[in-house]
Amino acid sequence: MSETTTQFYVVKQGDNLTKIAAKHGLTLNQLLDWNPEITDPNTIRVGQRIRVSAPESSSGYEPFPGTHFFVPDTVSPIIEAMGYRLIEEHCSAYPGEPDYQWSDADKASYSKWQRKLGFSGSDADGIPGRKSWDKLHVPAVLVD
Repeated sequence: MSETTTQFYVVKQGDNLTKIAAKHGLTLNQLLDWNPEITDPNTIRVGQRIRVSAPESSSGYEPFPGTHFFVPDTVSPIIEAMGYRLIEEHCSAYPGEPDYQWSDADKASYSKWQRKLGFSGSDADGIPGRKSWDKLHVPAVLVD
């Protein structure tokens, strides 16, 4: 297994995807491929995390995006893929189907997963950590 990690860039005032791509020696298409949650390349927001290195998909699983990814304003297909894995693991607290938006239902479902793994207390708070994420095996979210 590779020891490299996926790298992210946090959008600052005045940034756009073309500038971010150039700064990291990438093409706009690479950024769009690695960030499928960006549906309009002209619309990014300050504070948004942009993946600036290829996803570690050699395992076929989505790499751990970091704890700061799991906040209410996160909208990503990774969240939906995680939700479906939690349902498969019988750890659902969803009233319906999971979607792209991080929500209290995601947090409650993930807490069930953490408890299923034997975590307790603050280690079962519903915010994914690397150990529990790696065990969940969320399928890699890639755009062709």
